[in-house]
Amino acid sequence: MEFINYEVDSAVAVLTINRSKALNALNSAVLDELNAALDAIDLNEVRALIITGAGEKSFVAGADIGEMSTLTKAEGEAFGKKGNDVFRKIETLPIPVIAAVNGFALGGGCEISLACDIRICSENAVFGQPEVGLGITPGFGGTQRLARTVGVGMAKQMIYTARNIKAPEALRIGLVNAVYPIEELMVAAKKMASMIASNAPIAVRNCKKAINDGLQTDIESGVAIEEKLFGDCFETEDQRYGMAFFLDRNKDKVKEPFKNK
Repeated sequence: MEFINYEVDSAVAVLTINRSKALNALNSAVLDELNAALDAIDLNEVRALIITGAGEKSFVAGADIGEMSTLTKAEGEAFGKKGNDVFRKIETLPIPVIAAVNGFALGGGCEISLACDIRICSENAVFGQPEVGLGITPGFGGTQRLARTVGVGMAKQMIYTARNIKAPEALRIGLVNAVYPIEELMVAAKKMASMIASNAPIAVRNCKKAINDGLQTDIESGVAIEEKLFGDCFETEDQRYGMAFFLDRNKDKVKEPFKNK
């Protein structure tokens, strides 16, 4: 692939968007490669995914304005659907996804981070939805996920004003979970991903599904979703092993990795 780098180490995958000459902006080619890379993830091997951008200046600077500038109404809708389909694939990926935001996350860059389960960023990170200053709306889910993440009032303020915010403000409003010096960002992301990967994979995936599906419905239906996924765990080898290890009185016994079964 030309614009996507992908590597796996100890059940943690790192997907890097690498179009550094354009600050990793998303055009159709990048979106197509990103879609293909997501489809190729071996979910039997990978237990957590990190998405980041190449370099230390930009995570994803946004969608490619040069490509968008001449689109017709129908072409604009199609481009929006292309991006939304890919971002929805990230959001519904069974494994947890961490966005390691290493610089500009504007427009589509902010939106792709919002499709991830967890966002952490570097001190030089800048977030924003600047679309109304270009005569368009956010097109890759920004009007939907930003409000669900930081609250309706703050989302409307960011979108209506097109004002960018820096890392400390992103942390304050809950857009990111933590801020790190740029040289420590990937270390922190990999540490978090490794902690996730060390837990029972089926249980982790069921937690993601319960949270995401439950947020789309009322509390009673959400609890019912949790009950079913909770029950499903009791059919797994990992549940039997995890509880047996906890109850074992031999404190010198070393815990073995979960088998994802």
